[in-house]
Amino acid sequence: MQDLPPCPKCESIYTYQENLILICPECGHEWNPEEETNSLDSPLFKDAHGNELKDGDSVVVIKDLKVKGSSTVVKVGTKVKNIRLVDGDHDIDCKIKGIGPMQLKSMYVKKVTE
Repeated sequence: MQDLPPCPKCESIYTYQENLILICPECGHEWNPEEETNSLDSPLFKDAHGNELKDGDSVVVIKDLKVKGSSTVVKVGTKVKNIRLVDGDHDIDCKIKGIGPMQLKSMYVKKVTE
């Protein structure tokens, strides 16, 4: 049996080879193992001012944001610590003191440089 690398997208060990490409049966990802896979690295997330965001960063909200399904508002200047970046429309998972777990769009935050 061949020793094939795991899928770079979902880390599945059940990859198989078809001609020159490797295929993951779990997520359907196809790639050429001889090419660089820089595009598969974590996507680039930027704040409203173009600064790169990373997991664990602290950000400040730059616009009043209504909380869906509630009358609560996240006010301008609210500091959010220890963010987690995720794929999707709302690309920041976080906990806001006094409100709880939320998802934010990176276009409405500014990175805090400490």
